[in-house]
Amino acid sequence: MNQPFKFKHFTIQQDRCAMKVGTDGVLLGAWTSLENQPDSILDIGSGTGLIALQMAQRSTAEIIDAIELDEDAYEQCVENFEASLWADRLFCYHAGLDEFVDEIEDKYDLIVSNPPFYTEEVTSGAEARDIARQNTSLPFDELVEGVSQLLSPEGIFSVVIPYKEEKQFVDMAQKEGLFLKRVMHVRGNPKAQFKRSLLEFTRMESQPKIEELTIELGRHEYTKEYVALTSAFYLKM
Repeated sequence: MNQPFKFKHFTIQQDRCAMKVGTDGVLLGAWTSLENQPDSILDIGSGTGLIALQMAQRSTAEIIDAIELDEDAYEQCVENFEASLWADRLFCYHAGLDEFVDEIEDKYDLIVSNPPFYTEEVTSGAEARDIARQNTSLPFDELVEGVSQLLSPEGIFSVVIPYKEEKQFVDMAQKEGLFLKRVMHVRGNPKAQFKRSLLEFTRMESQPKIEELTIELGRHEYTKEYVALTSAFYLKM
């Protein structure tokens, strides 16, 4: 798993990151709307820098910032940014969200996050991985509150969370003046339960558009919808 992950237009080194490249991040980076043509993008809890790099590939944003608290992940993120075609547009801050909110006065047109979200205490025996996976290191309420302070008036916030946490997260966001605009429920195969929710919020109330995505029909037999969404990134799509 420590091997570099090669995408069509960039490579992710991940040997020092607790959370490796995964489907959640790739999906969020592919699904996130760029319809408001953001000039500035922020990736909260960037890990390897994957989603920020996807945003650099897909958008013309001049500023693509990332924040990462874990020191090893931060250093690896910087390395991945510097090795990419878009090094001049990408910047990673070594900080927690609360500290970043206190220090930064800029607002962002688009904020993306693949936050840690195993709320039950999980232990895999690897402490860094457990911290990266548990939302004690970035509780949802802290994430939503931080986003509401950093998002521009016309901005979009895009996040991936467990399906079972969706209602609670949407309610929390609404209290901070962020309203659901678009949802995609994701399951692994046609017989599986929904496992993830991709959520998009804005400051305007609207009737949310709800979609569904199934990743595979059978083992390594990907659905045409999944291929269409991710083929700009995966080498073998």
